[in-house]
Amino acid sequence: MKGQCVDQQVENEEIEISLLLEAIYLKYGYDFRGYARAHIKRRIMHQMALADLSNLSELQHKILYDRGFFYKILPDFSINVTEMFRDPSFYMTLRREVIPILKKYPAIKIWHAGCSTGEEVYSMAILLQEEGVTDNVQIYATDFNEAVLAQAQQGIYPISSIKEYTYNYQRAGGSGSFADYYTSQIDSVKIDASLKKNIVFADHNLVTDGVFGEMNMIICRNVLIYFTRKLQNQVIGLFVDSLCPRGFLGLGSKETIRFCEHAHKFESIAEEEKIYRKLIK
Repeated sequence: MKGQCVDQQVENEEIEISLLLEAIYLKYGYDFRGYARAHIKRRIMHQMALADLSNLSELQHKILYDRGFFYKILPDFSINVTEMFRDPSFYMTLRREVIPILKKYPAIKIWHAGCSTGEEVYSMAILLQEEGVTDNVQIYATDFNEAVLAQAQQGIYPISSIKEYTYNYQRAGGSGSFADYYTSQIDSVKIDASLKKNIVFADHNLVTDGVFGEMNMIICRNVLIYFTRKLQNQVIGLFVDSLCPRGFLGLGSKETIRFCEHAHKFESIAEEEKIYRKLIK
C-alpha cells in the first residue's frame, strides 16, 4: 500500500511538471517540454525551494501571474557550463582538419549555437586569428538567455580561471601567448577587443526559432545532452537546414549524431572529437 502511494505521488508530480512546462510555453513562448526530464526537474525544484513554495501548483501560479518572477528564474533553466578551449583536442582537430578547408572559401560564416557566456566563441576567434582567418569571417553567437549573452558580449571572466584556460589553449595548439588575448583587471580579465570585431551576438532559441542562415560551420557543444531524443532530432534537423553543402558540424564530447534520424546526411570527420560534415544529397 505504501509503495502504491509513492508511485501515485511520483505520477502526480510528473503530471504537475508537464502542466508547468506547458504553462510556460503558452504564456511566455519558452519551450522546455523537450528538455531531459531529470535536468529540468532539478531546476524546477531548486527554484521552488528558493522561492519558499510548498508545491508545484504554487510555483505555476507565481510564474503565470508574476512576469518579473519568471524572467528572474529563467536563466536557471538554461545550460551555462563552458570554458575557453574546452576539450582541447576538439580545437586541435579544427586547426588541423577543418580550418585549412574553410580558408579556401571567399567568405566564412560560423554559428555558435547555445554560446552561453562566450568562452568557446572567443576560443574560435583566437584560433581563426592564429590561422590567418580574420578578414573574410563572420561568427554568429546565439543563446536564448539574455543574461549570458550580455556577459558574452562583455567578455569579462574571473582571473581565477586563467591558469586552466592557458593550459587548454596550449594543449589546443596555441601558437602564441594566451596572455596576448586579454587584459588583466583586479579580479578578472577582459578579452581583447580585436577578437570581437567579427562576432555578432544575437538572441536565438534552438527549440522554437527557425533556420539560421547558410553556415559553413555550426558549433553546438554540450547542449543536446540536455534534450530528449525527439528534440535532439529536431535541432539536428535545424542544423542540416542551416548548413551550406559540405558544411561542418561540431558537437560536444558526449554527443553524437550516430543514432539521429539525420545521421545519413553527414560523414564523420573526427568521430572522437564529434566533428561531422554535411553530405551533398
